[in-house]
Amino acid sequence: MTITATTLDALLANELGRYLWPFFRIAGVVMVAPIFGARLVPMRIKLALSVAIALAVSPMLPASPAMVAGPAAGLVVVHEIVLGIAMGFCLQMIFDAVVIAGQTIAMSMGLGFAMMVDPQRGVSVPVLSQFFLILGMLVFLSLGGHLAMIRMLVDSFELLPVGESLTGEGIWTLLAWGSEMFAGALRVAIPAVTALLVVNLAFGVMSRAAPTLNLFAIGFPTALLLGFVVLLFNIGSFPATFSQLLQSAFENIVALLSI
Repeated sequence: MTITATTLDALLANELGRYLWPFFRIAGVVMVAPIFGARLVPMRIKLALSVAIALAVSPMLPASPAMVAGPAAGLVVVHEIVLGIAMGFCLQMIFDAVVIAGQTIAMSMGLGFAMMVDPQRGVSVPVLSQFFLILGMLVFLSLGGHLAMIRMLVDSFELLPVGESLTGEGIWTLLAWGSEMFAGALRVAIPAVTALLVVNLAFGVMSRAAPTLNLFAIGFPTALLLGFVVLLFNIGSFPATFSQLLQSAFENIVALLSI
C-alpha cells in the first residue's frame, strides 16, 4: 500500500484534530477553574496540566473534525477556549459566593478591617473570607470535585461536540448563573448574619433605654464574641451547603451545553 502526501496530510490533520480541539476547551477550563486557575499556579503548570488531561481523555471522546489551517479553524479555537472559560466560570462562581459570604459575616462582626491577600486571586479579602475559601477548597477536594470536573469535561464533548456553538438560551443561562453567586452567599451567611442582626437590634434598644451607655466599648467585643460563637455552631452545616452549591454548578453546566 502506497501512502501519498495527500493521505499523509489527511492522517496528520485527523490526529491533530483528535488532540488539539479537546486541548483548547480543557485549557479554557484550567485557566479559570477553582484551584487549578489560581494565580499562585504557574502558567507552565497550567499548560502541562491541560496537555496531560487532553492526552488522557482524547481517546474516550467522540471523533473530532480534522485540523485544517484557516480562518474557520481560528474561529473554532476561539469558541472552544471561550466555552472552556464559561464552564470554569460556573464553578468559580461558587467560590466567589463563599468569599462574599465571608465578607458579609465579617462586616456584621466588625472584622471587616482584618484583611489579608488571597493567594488564589491576588486581591485583599477579609480573613473570614479566606477561612471560608480554604474550607471550601478542602470540601471541594474531599468530595472529588476535581475528578468530577474532569468527568464533566469528557461529557461536554458529547453534549456539545467540537464545532457546534452555544445557543442564545445557553448564553442567557450562563449570565443568569451570576445571580447564584449572591444567592449562594446568602445561604452560607444567613445564620450568622441573622444572629448578629438580633444582637445589633438588642444594642439599639439598650441605647434608647440607657443613652449614657457606651455602646462602642461594649457592643464591638460582644458582637465579635457572639459572631465567633455563631460560626462555631454553624460551621458544621457548611459542607452540606457547599456541596449543594457545587451540584447546582455542575447541573448548570449541563444545562448550558444541552440547550
